[in-house]
Amino acid sequence: MSSDPWGRVDETGTVYVRTADGEQVVGSWQAGSPEEALAYFERKYEGLVVEIGLLEKRVQTTDLSAKDAQTAIDHLREQVDAHHAVGDLSALRGRLDKLVETVEARREERKQQRAKQSDEARHAKEDLVTEAEQLAQSDQWRAAGERLRALVDTWKGLPRLDRKSDDELWHRFSHARSAFSKRRKAHFAQLDAQREDARKTKEKLVAEAEALSDSADWGPTAARYRELMSEWKAAGRAQREHEDDLWNRFRGAQDVFFAARSSVFAERDAEQSENLKLKEELAEEAEKLLPITDLKSARAAFRSINERWEAIGHVPRDARPKVEGRMHTVDRAIQEAEEAEWRRTNPEARARAEGLTGQLQAAVDKLRGQIDQARAQSNASKAEKLEKELEGRQALLDQALKGLHEFGG
Repeated sequence: MSSDPWGRVDETGTVYVRTADGEQVVGSWQAGSPEEALAYFERKYEGLVVEIGLLEKRVQTTDLSAKDAQTAIDHLREQVDAHHAVGDLSALRGRLDKLVETVEARREERKQQRAKQSDEARHAKEDLVTEAEQLAQSDQWRAAGERLRALVDTWKGLPRLDRKSDDELWHRFSHARSAFSKRRKAHFAQLDAQREDARKTKEKLVAEAEALSDSADWGPTAARYRELMSEWKAAGRAQREHEDDLWNRFRGAQDVFFAARSSVFAERDAEQSENLKLKEELAEEAEKLLPITDLKSARAAFRSINERWEAIGHVPRDARPKVEGRMHTVDRAIQEAEEAEWRRTNPEARARAEGLTGQLQAAVDKLRGQIDQARAQSNASKAEKLEKELEGRQALLDQALKGLHEFGG
């Protein structure tokens, strides 16, 4: 018979462990000496000590879930309660009980943390919804559109709430974005409709101007041409692809008429020469507006110059294209500045430019990574081929970035 403070082996080879409730049978040992039997079951006890220690460390130093921790505790408790080891089993139960308390405390702490995070997320999403609903009424199409896109990114970064609350807030948020998008589309549709109306109006003005071009009724026809010009300016701009062609036809019809009148009134050559001098001075004054730095001031100044220009009268036919071309160059610069301003306020065009730039940037980044990989693999021919492809993509990207810069981005 052999024994130690926590167990013993009797004459039959039965191994016992001492507990607070008395001795418990650990098992039977017939393969060797009683000392070997105790040593074997003491090692099993040491194994349990190690496993419990490891679990305690995991609970304290990792993000082990409470559910997984409790499963591990229950598994170890079953082994301890089975009494298949020799040692201070009560101490092991005490450590497991303490570990249960630690896990429960951690569970409650995490529950409170989740509740706090959920509350913060709710307030954050409510703030986003409030701002989105305010932006939905904005007429600052570019700025409001960009801000709404930023709000969507912020929303995606926030944790989800309970399904009902999250769905309700998202519905309001999405409705605000849709309302803004609907108003923005209506606004630009109205602009397009106005340009279409201008095109139709100018088509009629061109038709009348061309019909009058062979008139010999100099006074009334010249007066009507001036009225047509006023109506032309009042009509507003047509679509860019139509505006220049219509203007060339309109101006060409007037040129035909006024050229014929000039030939009849040859005696007015002296007067027209003086007119040319005055218009050249106005053209020089207009050219000082370039480059356009203040669109509003330039537009007002050019309008004043143009009014004085129209009041002067005609110049010799052979000099007209050059001096009028100088004025048209300034007028075109102002129109292009207006077009650029309109493009900068066009969120759809900006979104397309941003999307293209993003795709090209991703392609460039991917090619660079492939080139580095090819070089790392000593594949010079593949790297050289990829570098040529990269040059083409980089050129496209640079062009796209230049276009995006026009939007102020």
